[in-house]
Amino acid sequence: MAFEPPRRLVRALGETAPEGDDWLEKLPGLAREAVERRELTVERVQLPGGRSSLVVLVRRADGTPAVLKLAPPRARPESERVALAHWGGRGAVQLLEPVSEGAGGSEGVLLLERLHPDVSVRTLPEAKALLEAAGTLRRLWVDPPEGHVFETVAERTGRQAKAMRAGADAAPEVAPLVDAALSAREELLDSPPEHRLLHGTFRQSKVLSGDRMPWLAVGPDPVVGEHAFDLARLVRDRVEDLIAQPSGATTTRRRVRRLAESLEVDRDRLRGWTLFRAVESGVRARRVGRERDAELLLEFASWL
Repeated sequence: MAFEPPRRLVRALGETAPEGDDWLEKLPGLAREAVERRELTVERVQLPGGRSSLVVLVRRADGTPAVLKLAPPRARPESERVALAHWGGRGAVQLLEPVSEGAGGSEGVLLLERLHPDVSVRTLPEAKALLEAAGTLRRLWVDPPEGHVFETVAERTGRQAKAMRAGADAAPEVAPLVDAALSAREELLDSPPEHRLLHGTFRQSKVLSGDRMPWLAVGPDPVVGEHAFDLARLVRDRVEDLIAQPSGATTTRRRVRRLAESLEVDRDRLRGWTLFRAVESGVRARRVGRERDAELLLEFASWL
């Protein structure tokens, strides 16, 4: 079978690829090797797929359905492997290979429990989707493993802050929002209330229907920090719908309040991290030429 990377993946990785990166060119060969090593039968490549990895629906030698995921080093797949192993299927997709078996020439390759890839909580009415997503997220907030090497919120947002400052210099009209977001970050990092293992990139589309449990999280980019940072990305889910509403700003502030109350997170801290993450995403979208996305995200951020 030809493992042609989906256009969505090619486009997304092309926006962030460092000079000389040839992972996409090597991907078909990497996929064939991973399939052969594990004696898998390929059903199909999942389309449209994700923005950071190739997802292949497969069956193991005993006929069990599974998912083979291949991701480039910059997507931190080994951190994902360690986090999934630590969660052990509680609230997240089950890793089907022990961490030790994933190494030895297969870095960036994960064999995972098969969920229902076309059924996420986004298929539910909005209120129900937020409720189910929040309940799933709560199960992931555990103490990180001893001696972990996960990135911290301070480290990740520190890298992002540098790019945001550069973006503000290039586009002075976004400077006030960038300044507000960076100020919020400094205040939030001064006294974080907890240091827990977080999903890192949680949103409704990252919660899929399963057989073992009704809903399970996939695709973490794990980070260690406070709960509000993880919840912040969920606040802006369906941002296009929020922007289209005449009462979008009011709905957004109500969503912050309800999510904070339901997960016992400080409302002001959630608002602050939501602001930072929305501005960071907006500036990054503008940097790579996704002007429509940038416009939506920055308008959303202005409501906070």
